[in-house]
Amino acid sequence: MVDEVQRHSVHTLVFRSLKRAHDLFITEHNKLPDKDPVAEKIWRSVKARDQYGSIVDTVRRKKALQPQVDDLMAADENLAAIAEEPMSAIANTPSNSMSLAVVPQQQQQNTTQALIPRRPHSMPKPKWHAPWKLCRVISGHLGWVRCVAVEPANEWFVTGAADRVIKVWDLASGTLKVSLTGHISTVRGLAVSPRHPYLFSCGEDRQVKCWDLEYNKVIRHYHGHLSAVYCLALHPTIDVLITAGRDSTARVWDMRTKANVFTLTGHTNTIASVLCQAAEPQVITGSHDCTIRLWDLAAGKSRCTLTNHKKSVRALALHPNLYMFASASPDNIKQWKCPEGKFIQNLTGHNAIIECMAANSDGVLVSGANNGSIHLWDWRTGYNFQRLQAPVQPGSMDSEAGVYAMTFDHSGSRLITTDADKTIKIYKEDDSASEESHPVNWRPDLMKRKRY
Repeated sequence: MVDEVQRHSVHTLVFRSLKRAHDLFITEHNKLPDKDPVAEKIWRSVKARDQYGSIVDTVRRKKALQPQVDDLMAADENLAAIAEEPMSAIANTPSNSMSLAVVPQQQQQNTTQALIPRRPHSMPKPKWHAPWKLCRVISGHLGWVRCVAVEPANEWFVTGAADRVIKVWDLASGTLKVSLTGHISTVRGLAVSPRHPYLFSCGEDRQVKCWDLEYNKVIRHYHGHLSAVYCLALHPTIDVLITAGRDSTARVWDMRTKANVFTLTGHTNTIASVLCQAAEPQVITGSHDCTIRLWDLAAGKSRCTLTNHKKSVRALALHPNLYMFASASPDNIKQWKCPEGKFIQNLTGHNAIIECMAANSDGVLVSGANNGSIHLWDWRTGYNFQRLQAPVQPGSMDSEAGVYAMTFDHSGSRLITTDADKTIKIYKEDDSASEESHPVNWRPDLMKRKRY
């Protein structure tokens, strides 16, 4: 006999839904772990040495010179006593006594100059980075390759293209492992979950799909976008997916229930890129309306709008270690500090429409443009240490040299780019290069940098 389905009141169902939402967002992401007293002591000593090291050294030198200073002060007192005597007494004073009174004053001046700490150089010198070179070209797509993502174990990566196919490639050998079909238009965004065997994809067909990689099948669709979906990002700690696109909204999805938790509205034009991180701000979006918005994920609303750019913001990149991110526009690449979005510096020189960016833990920032130019920067100083031009695949036009997506593998030693000539290119550092063969040609701009 079939058991009867238990009926619940609307009151019970509403409170179950509230409990589910409460459990989803209960994690306190801003709460730091308990402090380790030993680590805290080491951190404070390192911080004190870094911030006040010059002062400590000055005090130490001053204590060492204190006996000499006391002698000089005594000589000054003698000089003052001589100055108070009448001129006749000074005239009768031997010349040797006058010289003894004058010389200590010169020594005191030199000692005072030695105690003043030197000002540190206002522009730090860039760190040397090995030049990068092209090591592999992979062909297989039949259209522009628009997106790329690397698997958390660093064994394979996945690409999506205008041929509507998602392809999985072996990272070491570059061989094709599997092709996934299901989209009916260009695939524009990909993300591999670090905690589940899931692959997420979005495209110009307004579809957002969740693929189960154990069966290579679509198991969920996320319906709600009104136009093409251009980018997506996974939250690193909670089961939340963020997608954004041409309808000027970023939508927050519960990964499992497919529910649209929030719709982040505020941009007035296409959202071209979205980032997600565990710390505040948890969501960052860049748009063709020339603004960047930092979002409060718990409240579901914008907490800050950055309006420094003059043209469309098509690319964003998080630094893996520092609490910073970079944004790219045809006018400048700008670096920002979280959580309030404080402007740090401009990176000028990549005069093209920048479509993508990536950063690794060694402090290398890479920007790729739709004319095939790739610029490599030192993150700390903004020094452009190398410029590359992506070679066009034989048989393609020069206008198909655009670089539309790029990412570093999880080791930071391989750069994967996807291009408009239907190829995937993998770059690596030149092992034969050294500081002597490729010196840092650093010419600091002494003019005040423009701040927009």
